[in-house]
Amino acid sequence: KCRTGPLDIVFVIDSSRSVRPFEFETMRRFMIDIIGNLDVGPNATRVGVIQYSSQVQNIFSLKTFFTRADMERAINSIIPLAQGTMTGLAIQYAMNVAFTTQEGARPLHKRIPRIAIIVTDGRPQDRVTEVATQARNAGIEIYAVGIQRADMNSLRAMASPPLEEHVFLVESFELIQQFAKQFQDKLCGVDMCMEREHGCQHSCISTPGSFYCECNPGYRLNVDGKTCSAIDACADGRHGCQHHCVSVRGSYSCRCRAGYYLSQNKRSCIMIDYCSFGNHSCQHECVSIPNGHYCRCRSGFTLQPDSKSCRATDLCNGVDHGCEFKCVSTEGSYHCVCPEGQQLQADGKTCSKCGAGHVDLVMVIDGSKSVRPQNFELVKQFVNRIVDLLEVSPHGTRVGLVQYSSRVRTEFPLNKYHSADEIKKAVMDVEYMEKGTMTGLALKHMVEHSFSELEGARPLSHNIPRIGLVFTDGRSQDDISEWARRAKESGIVMFAVGVGKAVEEELRAIASEPVEQHFSYSADFTTMTHLVENFSLNICPEEGKGETEIRSPCECEALVQFQTNTVAILQSLTEKNILWACSLAQMTARLEDLEKQIANKK
Repeated sequence: KCRTGPLDIVFVIDSSRSVRPFEFETMRRFMIDIIGNLDVGPNATRVGVIQYSSQVQNIFSLKTFFTRADMERAINSIIPLAQGTMTGLAIQYAMNVAFTTQEGARPLHKRIPRIAIIVTDGRPQDRVTEVATQARNAGIEIYAVGIQRADMNSLRAMASPPLEEHVFLVESFELIQQFAKQFQDKLCGVDMCMEREHGCQHSCISTPGSFYCECNPGYRLNVDGKTCSAIDACADGRHGCQHHCVSVRGSYSCRCRAGYYLSQNKRSCIMIDYCSFGNHSCQHECVSIPNGHYCRCRSGFTLQPDSKSCRATDLCNGVDHGCEFKCVSTEGSYHCVCPEGQQLQADGKTCSKCGAGHVDLVMVIDGSKSVRPQNFELVKQFVNRIVDLLEVSPHGTRVGLVQYSSRVRTEFPLNKYHSADEIKKAVMDVEYMEKGTMTGLALKHMVEHSFSELEGARPLSHNIPRIGLVFTDGRSQDDISEWARRAKESGIVMFAVGVGKAVEEELRAIASEPVEQHFSYSADFTTMTHLVENFSLNICPEEGKGETEIRSPCECEALVQFQTNTVAILQSLTEKNILWACSLAQMTARLEDLEKQIANKK
């Protein structure tokens, strides 16, 4: 047997039409005889077979069979291709496919010889010199065996050096079986580990004409190629241990820090749950930590000096208070409060809504790209909180919504919905536009369309206040001054709400006088809820004694009544002026008549 160490051998067999059937049988016998003398196995010599003519066919790869019996059956079942002689194509296949690790070849760093045995009977029909050079440079040792009509120059172009040891020419197919024994000796050679003092500290591996040293598992070969050093398996950092890696003879084990135990994967560590022991006595929550535990109270409670019991400090956080607006904790109790201008109802939880004041309200919201989708959802919630302040009905407050970016879109006009629930649902269904910030174009749309009677605004003669609320988060990309002025000149009370990078100069240009009561600002979207209260406080200003008072939005009726009374007084004064003017004209005419009579008498 050939026991000089493991090899990766691939037979490259010519099955062109020039090889007659009985001749191909001798080639089968040649392969079987050589394999019969090899020590085959997954950790010994591996064998593969390919045949070629005008194309290449893989019979079995290096990873397919590991017993001589299986290999012999596969070789006996080969059906010759019987076409051309593309030897170069076969060498290319052996290099790119047959000798890859995917097909069973051992990695090059293991230094297991890769041997190709090419058996052919004729001249190649393609070029072999260049591809054979590439194969040899890739670490493949090539034996070229020519039979009968084979071209010697082609054999020499394919074979590895020295050529006298790698090129063989057999005169006939009948002699190839006798040649197999000679080739066997050439392939196996002598056991170099037995013939000389190899000096290997652990193991010597013999190869044809040479040898190399190997180390036992857990050791690596030193640079001298002979001695071995223990491998620190933890040093390369690939051990995967969560806490500590302990190296043991080329292997390793993982260990955990105190207070942890090793999980089933033998790498990660799990903290010991001291709370699960059931003896912590915590009133609310037990929290495990390495080497122990501590007690923690729920939100609204304070841990007592015994480090176990809890006492309520903020009942608003400790109970389901049900307050519509805000819960205020007191010592051992709590109560609900409402925004300024709203009154707490008899249930002690809900707040009154602004039902007395009737307005036409159009909200113009910024849907530009800078707002971003998650913040746009907060804007919609902001709009719905304003709607919650109003009592919406066809004869009460009407609400319209406009969104703008690089263009303007009416989401719903003033006459579309007649209840707060309908409006709030429509608001949540609004889709984010993105793109630019054309605030001036949005103001123009609001003035020309949103407050038109066609879209539901009530006639100016009805004295229903028209309120425009503009919401933006950045600088406008067009001029806003003209349409902000026109809006206010047309009788629209303008409110400006800015967030983030909104420009104060633009907000003030949009807002009605007094500006301080008609514009609001918040640093970011998550903290803009206070703007709702500001809006509810400023929506109904009224002149008081000596200074401007901010009245409750639920007293909007007073403003409407004031406007109605003022119009009635103006009409009365106008009628009296007309009567007075008529009387004066009659008296003037009579005086002129008397003067004429006196003159005639003279």
